[in-house]
Amino acid sequence: MHDPRIDKLAHVLVRYSVEVRRGHLVRISGSTVALPLIRAVYRHVLQAGAHPLLRISDDQCAEAFYELAGPKQLAYVGPLARREVDAIDCSIGIWAEENTKAMTRVAPGRQAAVAQARRPIMKRFLERASQKGTKKLRWSGTQFPCPAAAQDAEMSLAQYERFVYTAGLLHLRDPIAEWRKISTRQQRLCDFLNRCREVRFVTPAGTDLRVGVAGRRWINCDGHENFPDGEVFTGPVEDATEGVVCFSFPAVHGGREVHDIRLQFKGGRVVDASASKGEQFLIQMLDQDRGARRLGEIAIGTNYAITEYTRNTLFDEKIGGTFHAAVGAGYPETGSKNDSGLHWDMVCDLRRGGVIEADGKVISRNGRFTRASWPAPARKSS
Repeated sequence: MHDPRIDKLAHVLVRYSVEVRRGHLVRISGSTVALPLIRAVYRHVLQAGAHPLLRISDDQCAEAFYELAGPKQLAYVGPLARREVDAIDCSIGIWAEENTKAMTRVAPGRQAAVAQARRPIMKRFLERASQKGTKKLRWSGTQFPCPAAAQDAEMSLAQYERFVYTAGLLHLRDPIAEWRKISTRQQRLCDFLNRCREVRFVTPAGTDLRVGVAGRRWINCDGHENFPDGEVFTGPVEDATEGVVCFSFPAVHGGREVHDIRLQFKGGRVVDASASKGEQFLIQMLDQDRGARRLGEIAIGTNYAITEYTRNTLFDEKIGGTFHAAVGAGYPETGSKNDSGLHWDMVCDLRRGGVIEADGKVISRNGRFTRASWPAPARKSS
């Protein structure tokens, strides 16, 4: 039976998130698991008068690649990959897996080798995303609610579908109008933060992190580059992060979970890293290149429709009342100069005693902003 929420999501992705226009070349990429949404997006791209370019992947082929590929194959990037990033106008990525743990036993070095090989492609993608006008690459990524992701979230598939669609405000009559309202609130917060030199995060669990952001641009994530969205972020000054951060939730990368991550920064660089589970993997990822031990992103989660951890970074980093930091590559549009084959988001909960300070002034306490005009939980209808 067809789920009309899939069409609603496809409509928002095409018409709002990447704003597909007549004549655009639109890459649609995703696993065979996500075919219902891929097909819906394909139809909406055609209805917009654009040209769809399908890039379908298969989880079992990916597993075979990591199992059987030799060193030269791991390091190989086809000649069309760079040309494709230069040619497309829009990119819609749809995430879904048959088994989210399929890569857990892949040697970290093999994963790092692939990341390094694709580093120039990632860099070019980010460069185009930061451009202005007709050369700008518009992109968005979303999660298709599938059984494997539901299991990770410890939900039934029906419960997970409700979670995903509610997080995107797709249960409302006009989701696009609601995202525009959220955009206005988040922009007020960005405008304030753009005038700040330092942001500090403190939690009762041991986090006390100072991040220099002078001269960097805060980005309003309002449903265009991720969907669902709900965060504001910037690229920290590369040598201006100091202190300790203790992340609240397991961080997932390449199908591996790393628990109780603690990072200590000095002069902008991770000088000590530990974890209760997956510590060796963590350190190998941080050691893959010179930029991997620096922060490429610092962000504040503002989506108060997301309230629980689900082992999916797309949602977890948006939880209203959290912040997240990403080691590795930064986004050029923020002013970040950090280059790496790694970009790994890790989330810290502020809802139980956490504080955010901007230039010494408290702007958030216990996960709630101090100004009513900034992002806030939706009012419950009477």
